Amino acid sequence: MDYVALVIVLAILEYFFFMGMVGKARGDYSVKAPATTGDEMFERYYRVHQNTLEQLVMFIPSIYCFGVYMHALGAAALGLLFLIGRMVYFKAYIADPDSRGVGMMIGFMSIMILMLGALVGIIIELI
Repeated sequence: MDYVALVIVLAILEYFFFMGMVGKARGDYSVKAPATTGDEMFERYYRVHQNTLEQLVMFIPSIYCFGVYMHALGAAALGLLFLIGRMVYFKAYIADPDSRGVGMMIGFMSIMILMLGALVGIIIELI
């Protein structure tokens, strides 16, 4: 489970990086807090940050449960795939929001496999 914990901390660090980029974008595009709209480029950074938070709500419990009930190293590998997907999503969304699909699918599929695997593992444990 050490690898799972490491990937969870890396996911939080990635989210922290996205938060920093939102802060930088506020300055670069003159969007004063508490505003969350204004310049389109700022809004792109903000949406990546918010979307990542929405994904973390599913990711963290899923990777943990998969690690406990199925396979810790497999959970960590899928977690790394999620992190890569989030970074691909970030770069694509900032460049052109219409190009975010690949990064979104990498992250989404990672979460789906983690959730379904965790569910199967929990059911097997209960039986």
